[in-house]
Amino acid sequence: MAKKIMVVDDDPDIVEYLVSIFKERGYATCSAPGGEAAMEVMEREKPDLLTLDLEMPDEWGPRFYRKFSQKPEFKDLPVVVISGLAGIHLAIRKAIATVNKPFEPAQVLKIVEGAIGAP
Repeated sequence: MAKKIMVVDDDPDIVEYLVSIFKERGYATCSAPGGEAAMEVMEREKPDLLTLDLEMPDEWGPRFYRKFSQKPEFKDLPVVVISGLAGIHLAIRKAIATVNKPFEPAQVLKIVEGAIGAP
């Protein structure tokens, strides 16, 4: 079974773009438009890695990270922060990487493959 990547971002274009990049590479995907919906999707889909935007209307990315990382099944889930905000490397200290928008797909795929391996 292919490894699963979850994309959490309130911008539907970013979600669609990341999902298409991951699917083309052979990963399974799931997504959510923000923190409220993301927790339900995470519990149902059990992703192997999460890409997380910081600034979303219903939930601040670091607050969402604190919520899900307190759950035993998600405390070691690798997180890649993808955001347009300055200083994103400071927002979630346990993130495996931070990527500024706009980003190069190859950069994101290299980070993902380094964290969870090929699909």
